[in-house]
Amino acid sequence: MLWMERFLVVHYHELGLKKGNRDYFENRLCQNLRATLADCGCGEVRRISGRILVTLKPESNVAEVLRRMANVPGVSHFSEAWKSALTLEAMEQSAWSLVQGRHFESFRVDTRRGDKRFAHTSVEINQRVGAYLKERCGKRVDLSNAALTCSIEVVENAAYIYLDRFPGLGGLPASTSGKVVVLLSGGLDSPVAAWKMIKRGCTAIFVHFHSFPYTTKESQEKARQLALLLAQYQLRARLYLVPFAEIQKQIMVETPADTRVILYRRYMMRLAEKIAWRERARVLVTGDSVGQVASQTIENIDVVSRAVSMPILRPLIGDDKNEIVDIARRIGTYEISIQPDQDCCSLFVPKHPETRARVEPIEELEARLQVADLLKQALKSAEVLLQYPAWHVNETRTVC
Repeated sequence: MLWMERFLVVHYHELGLKKGNRDYFENRLCQNLRATLADCGCGEVRRISGRILVTLKPESNVAEVLRRMANVPGVSHFSEAWKSALTLEAMEQSAWSLVQGRHFESFRVDTRRGDKRFAHTSVEINQRVGAYLKERCGKRVDLSNAALTCSIEVVENAAYIYLDRFPGLGGLPASTSGKVVVLLSGGLDSPVAAWKMIKRGCTAIFVHFHSFPYTTKESQEKARQLALLLAQYQLRARLYLVPFAEIQKQIMVETPADTRVILYRRYMMRLAEKIAWRERARVLVTGDSVGQVASQTIENIDVVSRAVSMPILRPLIGDDKNEIVDIARRIGTYEISIQPDQDCCSLFVPKHPETRARVEPIEELEARLQVADLLKQALKSAEVLLQYPAWHVNETRTVC
């Protein structure tokens, strides 16, 4: 190499469409990148023209940096780049230093000139550097379907040159779209629903209902593992572990068997709504998908939703199981979710649950239930954990 300075050039998409709020979103993405890469030995993280630049140092753990960058919401794609002096001769030599040793049959040069003070246009740079590379390597130029693309970013009196482009997560930066409370069951669906909301810039607060001591603690451990994994996308996660068994027992004793699942879910929603008010969150999120299980028919979804006044978002409502599994595998939650456990929804569940519930009979049953004190006790007894990414110094901390 003729030069040693290395950088990450970080590209985004939706942030560039925010007009008056663009500074806010770009600054938040910079903050998130600094926090994500804090222990990787990187230097400055700053905005440049339409991009974000991360300085790499000799001691930077580049492999870990690239791995973490792929999980940062708001990043469209990113590249490891080398800095060149802003002359055509320097760009030619720098580009050749990168290209030589690569195996390819065709190439192109793609320049973006953010610094208009540089005398040569993007087309002129492409032609000059492209001709130099062709003379050296003898490969053909293909502007539409090249096997290798040499990208040049001209900005702030320098040129940043790179060959490889790594995909990012896309979406919006974490903590830019408000708080949501996610009902986290420990199965496949709810973690994927949470991830979709995090990708849209929401801060997810997780609520897991358990039936310990009537079941094992496996479901709680799964909830911890899932929250810990999802924390890497939003830098930290708050997890409520709420005891629900006593409420379930009361429902089982005093109501018909076929209505129990509906009643369980309505009271879970009420508890989750109270937690949302406490956390100043505006909406609830579930992993419901129409028709996937008995409790997720259109009629039952309607009746469950009427238990609370807060909006309930269902990011997976139209997805089938294969689509959900594909995402779970991609984001890393699949192997955790398929671990066997006894969750509270599998306790006291009838063989033939109601699939076409009506709200009036359900409300009549609830009017006879004496569970107000049990609801208060469940909230009071909830364990609250702060979960941090595995690479964070504080991996898990109990709040109360």
